Amino acid sequence: MAESENIVAESAERIFADLADAQTINSDKKGGWKAPLWHALTEAGLPLSWVPEDCGGSGASMAEGFSVLSSAGRFALAVPLAETMLAGWLLTQAKIPSPEGMMTVVPASPKDHVTLNADGTLSGRARGVPFAKAAKHIAVLASGASGLSIALVDAGACRVEEGLNLASDASDIVTLNNVPPVAIKPAPKGFDQTALMLMGGVARSLQIAGALESMLDVSVRYSNERVAFEKKISKFQAVQHNLARLAGEAAAALAAASSAADAIANSKSFDDAVFLEAASAKIRCSEAAEKGAAIAHQVHGAIGFTIEHILHRYSLRALSWRDDFGSESYWAVELGKMVAERGADELWPLVASR
Repeated sequence: MAESENIVAESAERIFADLADAQTINSDKKGGWKAPLWHALTEAGLPLSWVPEDCGGSGASMAEGFSVLSSAGRFALAVPLAETMLAGWLLTQAKIPSPEGMMTVVPASPKDHVTLNADGTLSGRARGVPFAKAAKHIAVLASGASGLSIALVDAGACRVEEGLNLASDASDIVTLNNVPPVAIKPAPKGFDQTALMLMGGVARSLQIAGALESMLDVSVRYSNERVAFEKKISKFQAVQHNLARLAGEAAAALAAASSAADAIANSKSFDDAVFLEAASAKIRCSEAAEKGAAIAHQVHGAIGFTIEHILHRYSLRALSWRDDFGSESYWAVELGKMVAERGADELWPLVASR
């Protein structure tokens, strides 16, 4: 990690440690922690990390922004930091300045689409949109007669139906019915909805990897504290085996997510190599979330399932993030299609080049 990435990541870590401690948040039933945390994040310029200074952002590099998402995953952050970063990044593709405040992106699923009408308004329906109810603005990718466009929309002009994901975080349905955009410009050549889904998928992969790191840390710590049959459960071979498996899943997720993030940060387009990295990362991290969460809860036993324990903050979010921006099964099919289209002779050179 470069020195600048270290600085950005360390700044994010300090804010999260001070204002997003899992135990403190778990005890705060009224959500009073959210406003101070968002204020601190905004003051540090983190929500608009990927937005250039001339568009109202902090102008951080792709790699620096990805380091922030890794940190956010380790704290299982339940505010729309990743969503605002993605929205700012999407708007930047069309050089649309980003407004202040929380944002999210539409669509958040490869199966949903928004249409640019002949009169310049937007229509469509998107499901599973993270934190849409809390967002002041929405960055929208829409298709029209002349191709794709990127638009900034006032969230208040849309109909938002509240929904919850597995972790009880907002996962809403957004309906645009002839909504006039605040700003709209054509998407750059070569940019499509797949690129947005891949970017969102890598963001979620990094968050899942971070959450798995925390699950491993919490599980190891608990196993060294819990005593059964007059000795710490960490001394039992079965528990040691499970913790080793959890460490393996966390390491695999981190390697896959970091490799995909590096590929995007060092590429000028979402080409086949980026597709391979990003799709593979979402598949592998989603698989690790399923296996890792099961192991962590098995180590904790019944206490890990209680609402008072912090484990669920990590496990349920890691499981929920699997579905955002394309599920693992969706990306597995798409990856299979790409491999089939290229032919068997091209598979090994593509894999070996990574």
